[in-house]
Amino acid sequence: MLKLTQLRQDHAHMARLLHVLSLQHRYLVTGERPSFRLMREACDYIMDYMNDYIVPLETLCGNRLTERGAHSGQEVCELAGEYRELRQRLRHLEDDLDNILMDAIMPMTLFGERLKAYLDAHRHVLRMEREHLFPLLDAGMDEKEYVELRDTLPLQARTQLARLQQEYPDLYAEFRDIRPAVA
Repeated sequence: MLKLTQLRQDHAHMARLLHVLSLQHRYLVTGERPSFRLMREACDYIMDYMNDYIVPLETLCGNRLTERGAHSGQEVCELAGEYRELRQRLRHLEDDLDNILMDAIMPMTLFGERLKAYLDAHRHVLRMEREHLFPLLDAGMDEKEYVELRDTLPLQARTQLARLQQEYPDLYAEFRDIRPAVA
């Protein structure tokens, strides 16, 4: 049960980060000025979290299941592959934010649409993982094996929340103070 508890906590953290972006999107849509710097910090953190922790861990789990001949291993790897599209959307969003922060002209309606599309896509991936990935991992791996795989990741990847607090204090303050609905 530890592995699912950890995965659910990871999802809750990601949902809270997405909620930070959603609040900024809401400001944008209502004509208020969002914090573009806060959004950029959230995007940076999400990209690092995906690249350094989520995708490597899911890939390790999928590969382990595949090595065993479990059909579910390929499914786990495919679900991890969903992050490729998210990375691309997130990179475009980061580029847009960089341009806005450098005072380049950017139509806010276009930016708002891209932000909304990213949020919807990321929430979809989280839902798919809850519905498909979690049951596959629960059925295919025991706690000890999951912890061994998780612990092969660098310590920095396993302590992302502490890193958030240290490197992005404004984002952490937002993150800590919100309680969004499950994505």
